[in-house]
Formats: sequence, structure tokens, C-alpha cells
Amino acid sequence: MSEELILRPLETRDLPEALAIQSAVYPAFLIEPAEAFASRLNVPAQFCLAAVRNGELVAYLLAHGWPRQSPPPVGAELSVSAPSEILFIHDLAVGANGRGLALGRRLVKRAFELASLQQLTRAELIAVEDAAAYWKTLGFAEEEIPATLEAKVAAYGQSARWMTRAISNLPGE
Repeated sequence: MSEELILRPLETRDLPEALAIQSAVYPAFLIEPAEAFASRLNVPAQFCLAAVRNGELVAYLLAHGWPRQSPPPVGAELSVSAPSEILFIHDLAVGANGRGLALGRRLVKRAFELASLQQLTRAELIAVEDAAAYWKTLGFAEEEIPATLEAKVAAYGQSARWMTRAISNLPGE
């Protein structure tokens, strides 16, 4: 039996499966309510993606245009009127049935392609739960946290790291 893997926009109908993946991979303090999660799908410049394998959501990426150096707080519902200065990668999660398929890399690559069509040239994120090493493999670098961001980054956990990079090809491409 051949396996079918599809990358497509994340949709409202995916929320139950996406929330289940979120609950399985993140600690309780990083779990966002359904309303906050869903609000990322309503931002005008949204690049939220789903990886579907044999009809099952196995990974998702929440990414959207957002103001530079202004990460939204955990659990915040997003405003649809926020300007799109950068691509903010809010959440990347791969469920157990999606591991080992390079889905994170594939989802980020597709989000970069979509964001560059909107003339976005930089990406920002907060790496959580010791994920900074992973994001470095995708070309992100830790930056010194401006004083205005210290509290926001700290709210994402003790190991949270502020990371940025230019939107271009991923390393190794």
C-alpha cells in the first residue's frame, strides 16, 4: 500500500486533530485554547499549513504575517488588522504518525514560498522546549532579545529562544 502525503492549507475542519497533536507534544502551559488557535487561520496574511498522510492530519504549521519583534502572547486571539511586516512562525507540531518524514522542514519551506509571494523577507519565532537546535538546522539564529521582548519570550518557558532569519532557501537546498 502506497502512502499519500499532502501539504495543504490548514483549515477550520482540521482543528480537532490539530488540537490533539498540540496536546500530545506541548506542556500544559503552552497549550492554546481552540479560539486562540483558530484565530491564526483568520489573519489576512496567514500561511498555516497541514501535512496530511493517508487522510490523517500528522503535522501542522501556524505561521502568519505579523508586526516585527512583536510575538503574540501564548493563548492570545490575534487581531485581523495587525500589519504583516515579517513571517511569524507561531507553532510547528508533528504528531507521532508524522515523525521521520522531514515534515517540519517541508512545512517551513512551503510557508517561506508563500510568504515571499507576499513580499515578506524575514521570519521570526520563539523556539520552545529546547527546540532552538532544530530551528538552527533550518537556518534560524538566536538573536539578543531586545528589552521590549524579554517578558514576552520568557512567557514561552525557561528554555525559550528568540530566533530570526531571512526568508530564502533552507540550508541544503
